[in-house]
Amino acid sequence: MAKNDFIIDIRHIKKSYDGKTVLDDINFYVRKGEFVTLLGPSGCGKTTILRTIAGFIAPDEGSVLLEGKDISQLPPYKRPLNTVFQRYALFPHLDVYDNIAFGLKLQGVPREEIDKRVKKMLKMVSLTDYEDRDVESLSGGQQQRVAIARALVNQPKVLLLDEPLAALDINIRKDMQIELKEMHAKLGITFIYVTHDQEEALTLSDTIVVINEGKIQQIGTPSDIYNEPCNEFVADFIGESNILDGRMIEDRKVEFIGHTFDCVDEGFGCDTPVDVVLRPEDIYIMNKLDGAQFTGKVKSCTFKGVHYEMFVDTDNGYELMIQDYNSFETGSVVGLFIKPQDIQVMHKNCTENVLDGVVVDENHVRFLDGKFECNVPEGLCSGDEVEVSFPFDKVELMDYQDEGDAEGKVYFLIYKGDHYHIDVKTSSGLHLLVDTQDVWDKEDLVGINIAPEFITIKAKQQSND
Repeated sequence: MAKNDFIIDIRHIKKSYDGKTVLDDINFYVRKGEFVTLLGPSGCGKTTILRTIAGFIAPDEGSVLLEGKDISQLPPYKRPLNTVFQRYALFPHLDVYDNIAFGLKLQGVPREEIDKRVKKMLKMVSLTDYEDRDVESLSGGQQQRVAIARALVNQPKVLLLDEPLAALDINIRKDMQIELKEMHAKLGITFIYVTHDQEEALTLSDTIVVINEGKIQQIGTPSDIYNEPCNEFVADFIGESNILDGRMIEDRKVEFIGHTFDCVDEGFGCDTPVDVVLRPEDIYIMNKLDGAQFTGKVKSCTFKGVHYEMFVDTDNGYELMIQDYNSFETGSVVGLFIKPQDIQVMHKNCTENVLDGVVVDENHVRFLDGKFECNVPEGLCSGDEVEVSFPFDKVELMDYQDEGDAEGKVYFLIYKGDHYHIDVKTSSGLHLLVDTQDVWDKEDLVGINIAPEFITIKAKQQSND
């Protein structure tokens, strides 16, 4: 793709507030006429990216290019972009017509041109007979249509939308999704859309940019993001998933849940730890056991409107979520089958915690904002910088923070079939990964203990520079 096809090009954007990194080296581009969605949980930085593009926020580093020209120093009113906010920001003293026409009047557009463009927008947003209405008399969905029309009437090169449907109820939101998609197709204007709603992103987008903690996790089409997630966060955040520990035996052969399966993945090496993703709808469930790859017992079966959602305990002690159009009786033994192309294999980022530490004395090292007892190797002295490592499953989380040698908060967790994989974040932003049978909830405050025999200390390699 030639760079002159990029209408927006985001290069190495960084932003911090009070020493906390909000955006960490953000890089992506948007093609002309594309519908791009910035997707992620609350506080991940997606709105900060949008406001940086709009010019409401100045980045600490990096640049925003529009059609190849750096607009980072341009104020918002000089950028050929318009923003639609969640709160609409309509003028209560103006009727629908004048709200839409407001920007055109400021620009000194001739009255006949204003009338022509406003009526075109009213038709576009299905509000043809509403031009004289008081905006405060409109429903939430109608007010949002007015806000979109007001943005589009100025014929911006790019329309920025910051969670514009979040305040609407579910039925109106779904209707507005369809209308937005139709508007985009008719107008051909580039849309950059912010949402935390995964279904909304999958429905609307040409391209999705998944963001977490100020970093881009994955960029791709909705199909790519859903079917080929690149890591645990994306797999868990986008739709329902079974995420399991696995081992790549060799190309096209993977082991998980105590069984070996054919798959389509290559290039992971031999006998390599991996993560395996199974979408609930991709596990075939049947009453007959002949021809099944493995068996299980139905633990629960719940009707979800368009399918039944079942939790099944497999013959090797793992729990799987399965979605099927047919119901299976709780307690019944079922056959299960997974096709090779429905098994998604992902690289594991790591298999143990590896952190920076500092020697306190011959029996203690400081890391994770705490002081831990451990076996410090001979030759290391107080103040020496060291590398600290320990397995995920050797961390004990305590109910009370003061019971641990360090403390943190449960930041992210996923169930991996027979245990929970938890990301604990300390107050200084350090991350600790934990595998445990215990049940925790996101935002739980925990104490952190690690037995000395599970902590490995190594001297850090000194640079020759």
